[in-house]
Amino acid sequence: MTDASPRYDKIAFVASNAPDAIAARERLAKEYGDAPESDANVVVALGGDGFMLQMLHRFRDTGIPIFGMHRGTIGFLMNEFREDGLRERLAEAARSVIHPLMMEATDANGVVHSAPALNEVSLLRQSYQAAKLRITIDGKVRMEELICDGMLVATPVGSTAYNLSAHGPILPLAAPFLAITPISPFRPRRWRGALVPDRARIEIEILEKDKRPVNAVADHFEVRSVVRVKAWMETASSAVMMFDPGHSLDERILNEQFGY
Repeated sequence: MTDASPRYDKIAFVASNAPDAIAARERLAKEYGDAPESDANVVVALGGDGFMLQMLHRFRDTGIPIFGMHRGTIGFLMNEFREDGLRERLAEAARSVIHPLMMEATDANGVVHSAPALNEVSLLRQSYQAAKLRITIDGKVRMEELICDGMLVATPVGSTAYNLSAHGPILPLAAPFLAITPISPFRPRRWRGALVPDRARIEIEILEKDKRPVNAVADHFEVRSVVRVKAWMETASSAVMMFDPGHSLDERILNEQFGY
């Protein structure tokens, strides 16, 4: 193949603050050109998973796909870093479309904060006191009282991130579910979480909120001292990722399930 698809002939390179990423961006821009983000039809992100997550938020709902190359720490969401043959790789890459959770968090002053989360919405205890939470799904109380360090509502993409560290289930990318996972549950002690349909609307009420304050986080956006948090998947919103053939996000999630 001598040239890439015309869809990907205008490449914008973005890099994290890591020296390796910055140096790689300079070399790649010199080799392939560097289109302005407003004119690009593909973005090549150089960094780690945290940076990739930032770029997916930045370009959410633009339709511009993100092709990540690993110049960071973890790299689960990234492709292998290589400087040669980039246009050919872009032409052959597989696309994965992901949808965010929307978080609506009401703080102690009654202010409502909204933010999207591509990985998870998390509730975390704010002090030495364990949190007390009430979980409602689609208007019906499913757990009257959960005493814990916190809990997560994770998307399939986010199921391999914090959710996995908290012993939550790994979800295939196309699975129509959200994972609800407790963090260090005390009561009910043996409850390990639940899978709910991705059309479900989840509401978490903070009990004894003055004595047991809780923070809510949507990826990198944090709200302190919340009293109520709602979360649902926003299917009208999306971000697009690109992966080398044979290394799609579906394949990586399957590998995680089998211990690779």
